[in-house]
Amino acid sequence: MFSNYLKNYRFWLLSLALIAMLMVFVRPTQNQPRPIYNYTFIIDITRSMNAADYQLDGQAVSRLAYVKHSLRGLLAKLPCQSKVGLGLFTERRSTLLFEPIEVCQGFNDIDAALANVDWRMAWAADSRIASGLLNTLQMLEKLDTHVVFITDGQEAPPVNPRYRSDFAAVKGKVQGMVIGAGGLQAVPIPKFNHKGEPDGFYRPNDVPHRSTFGEADLNPEKIQGYNARNAPFGSEAAVGSEHLSALQEGYLQALSTEAGLHYHRMTDVEALATALQIPEFAVQKTTAVDVRWQAALAALLLVACVYGGLRPFPSWSLGTGGNNYLQNRKIL
Repeated sequence: MFSNYLKNYRFWLLSLALIAMLMVFVRPTQNQPRPIYNYTFIIDITRSMNAADYQLDGQAVSRLAYVKHSLRGLLAKLPCQSKVGLGLFTERRSTLLFEPIEVCQGFNDIDAALANVDWRMAWAADSRIASGLLNTLQMLEKLDTHVVFITDGQEAPPVNPRYRSDFAAVKGKVQGMVIGAGGLQAVPIPKFNHKGEPDGFYRPNDVPHRSTFGEADLNPEKIQGYNARNAPFGSEAAVGSEHLSALQEGYLQALSTEAGLHYHRMTDVEALATALQIPEFAVQKTTAVDVRWQAALAALLLVACVYGGLRPFPSWSLGTGGNNYLQNRKIL
């Protein structure tokens, strides 16, 4: 009886399929050269990042929420041995929450840290984007990492052109990318009370519409109500739309060029992964790659041969069927 099973090709195919399935649980790996990445994400948590101009599952979500969602999705797309660090930006400087750690072993920790990033972590209300980017590059200059600075680019209060940040000293010393978050259409900025509860939106009188730091960039003769001591920016109240927020893409592109960085606008996880996984940011390393898919594919094909009625070799059959087949073909 057992000898008949040995002559049955289905027996051998199912046996091989079983072995292949067992190999899946062994988790076989294969050493292969792969691109490895090292990033430090710096996330803008100023209040304009609460503006809701993204969509998730048909619902409007804030820029900050979408940034967190995108970065968490990106983690799963990075190859093992890649490293990720995390920091926050507000006012005019950034701070590191942790330096880059290996993405596979530290996946849960990195994911949890991203999930818990909140605008309430901000230690000041201003948003000096250029100063913050410069500070970030200075901070990361001695780390072997690529900076990913994520912001909507809205300076609050508006930057005084006379006091623009100078990136000459750090240009080219840190590679990376500025990621623009937000839509191009201006939307209201949500307002919160002292308990952190929603309290409508910012109105024109709630925010400054021009910088009052230092000297004005205009000729004093052209400033209405100018007084060198008491009113260097004039006596008239500034009127503007700084209570609304949109992605300042042109400004961020200019800052990226000045700092020697790439620029990308955040739209979805796939586009973000493609933008960041470029050869310029990669280091080739030999890593153990999971090849369970090969064993699973082999098992699937073997089972398909059995139940699909396919015979890899026509002579595999019960009893003398194989010999009869060969005799009919005049091979024997």
